[in-house]
Amino acid sequence: MNKAVTRRLARPLLAVSLCCAAAVSLQGCVELVVGSAVMGTLAATDRRTFGAQTEDKSIEVKGEVRLSKALGDGAHVNVNSFNRHVLLTGEVWNENMRQQAEQELRAIDGVVTVSNEIQVAGTSSLSSRSNDALITGKVKATFVDAKGIYAGAFKVVTEAGVVFLMGRVTQREGDQAAQLAAGVGGVRKVVKVLEYISEDELRRLVATPESQKQPANP
Repeated sequence: MNKAVTRRLARPLLAVSLCCAAAVSLQGCVELVVGSAVMGTLAATDRRTFGAQTEDKSIEVKGEVRLSKALGDGAHVNVNSFNRHVLLTGEVWNENMRQQAEQELRAIDGVVTVSNEIQVAGTSSLSSRSNDALITGKVKATFVDAKGIYAGAFKVVTEAGVVFLMGRVTQREGDQAAQLAAGVGGVRKVVKVLEYISEDELRRLVATPESQKQPANP
């Protein structure tokens, strides 16, 4: 094969190679853009790291197992963890059980704080728990319709008509959410179990659409 023919065959091959390289490079840019958009969305909703979310699930499971063994089936205690801050709600028979429940959760690795809202009272009925679930749904729906806060940034827990708000939010968001929750029918009281961040930190967490569209150099 002469040199002229070789050059003619090489040019298309070179063009194909360059196109492939450009496609791979462009794919990297697209992944960066999509990744930025996804991270911005996550920051706007659940502001925990993925590691914290996983650890929260682990804390809740470990807590329920420990409480079941320590308190028996007669107690009704709910364990909720958000960014390693634990909320205990429900009912137990006496103060000793109430304190024991808190001690069990504090003994779990990774737990930062424990808010003990357990009541010394008879176990709540199924209808009462169903009503609490309904209230939780109404509060969440109210947050979705509201301007100025991200509904996904809050975890809502309801016990005997008392609404507990958890999450990493600004003082402004927390106050607004508490006001909205208090206006929902059936809510007796609102308790804020929130971890506060500054408005500047919120702005850093939630990227603007313009910044999300700017790909990094491949």
